Amino acid sequence: MELDPKTPQYSTSDKSSFASISANERWPVILTGAIDDLHRTVVGVDDNEKANEGKSIIANLAKLKYELQHNRQLTPIDDDGHPDIASYNKELEQRGNPQWHDVAWLFAECYLYRRVESLFALSKHWKGYDVFARQKMNTFKSSRPAVLELAARYRDIVTEAESGKGKETKSAEEIEAAERLLFSEMCEICLWGNATDLSLLTSLTYEDIQKLQGSQARKESQKNIIVNDLDAAFDAMQKARREKKDGERRVDIVLDNSGFELFVDLILGGYLLSSGLATSVVLHPKRLPWFVSDVTPKDFSDLLNSMVDPQAFYTAADESGNTHPSLSEKEVSDVKFLFDQWSEFHQDGKLILRPHAFWTEQGGFWRMPQDAPELFEDLKESELVLFKGDLNYRKLTSDAEWDPTTPFTEAIGPLGPKSGIRVLAFRTCKADVVVGLPAGEDEKLRALPGGGGSESRKWAWSGKWAVVSLSDGKA
Repeated sequence: MELDPKTPQYSTSDKSSFASISANERWPVILTGAIDDLHRTVVGVDDNEKANEGKSIIANLAKLKYELQHNRQLTPIDDDGHPDIASYNKELEQRGNPQWHDVAWLFAECYLYRRVESLFALSKHWKGYDVFARQKMNTFKSSRPAVLELAARYRDIVTEAESGKGKETKSAEEIEAAERLLFSEMCEICLWGNATDLSLLTSLTYEDIQKLQGSQARKESQKNIIVNDLDAAFDAMQKARREKKDGERRVDIVLDNSGFELFVDLILGGYLLSSGLATSVVLHPKRLPWFVSDVTPKDFSDLLNSMVDPQAFYTAADESGNTHPSLSEKEVSDVKFLFDQWSEFHQDGKLILRPHAFWTEQGGFWRMPQDAPELFEDLKESELVLFKGDLNYRKLTSDAEWDPTTPFTEAIGPLGPKSGIRVLAFRTCKADVVVGLPAGEDEKLRALPGGGGSESRKWAWSGKWAVVSLSDGKA
């Protein structure tokens, strides 16, 4: 806590913030979903010992939900053998053993998921069980239209990039202008993939989800990127390519959601490798099931496995018994192209999965240099570290109540200027904290219908608005 900024953090006691809505409305729904998922699994278990242990975990999840809804104190997490438990419990004590509805939002939300994980980690038969896995894959399956559209577009782009076709008749300036546009398109696809955050979309139908995806939705959303540093990010990548033509040029992606968002992260990563803007891409997943849909290593393998036989995956009956139309030969071929290329990149060590316990600790990234110095030093080796999504943005800024005109470079503290890390944040806004806005922009957005006015920053809760913020710590 002593490493955090002095600016206060958002609290669940603030009725005007999304923190309060999360604690009172979202978290009980998420816990109910976890209970329902485990119950469905337990019903199909033949082993009595395993079934009884599953029922015990269900009872403990229900107890946690009761404590949350009745504003009880947060209690120490039972020691499940992982070293982060001591840190969680120490900070809980330092915070004065707070109650659910009067506690720093970021800490409480991390604590919630870590406490759920401890129930499974302490079990004999349920270690590694992910109560969110079923939901993640169902949502990815519902993303079929956007997946097929992007698979076709990606195949055309990387085939052309790898062949160099069309470049022979263009000047160096024309080639760079075309690459800049393509880089922006790929980054925007990656940015808006965050629209399908399962921890927030608790009530959307599959049809609603599909409307958030696809090229038309992205074009309409372009005007809603209220901070856009993509040009500066491209310039940095181009400079590295010129200066280190034959050297290692690594890009890191600190992942957010699995399913469709992981798919678009791989679209971006594959494009960077195919175009020569990067020589390797390091993906950073979470160690444990986290914030409903965050990527774990298993989610990465599950996604690739679903693409081995796309026809079977996308036409299988869903849980309601509904069947789906067959894919065309071209659609199957496009998805398999992605699978083959991404698998090859992975096997060749160009697409690397690197989990780290720091990503599921309870604090912000201001703590990284001291709490995870080896990770901090490793990220300096990267040309660009892309932090995906709302939670990573909240952690970068320590989820503090910054004035929205505060420069991004200031709000990320030790990861900012002179850190040696070039930070790029892709974030669709789903929480109150936002920085780097021009003077008057927050007021303008608050004045829009549903924007919150003088009462709250409600415009920043819906995911409609986005920021792409760069801090060049290598400059």
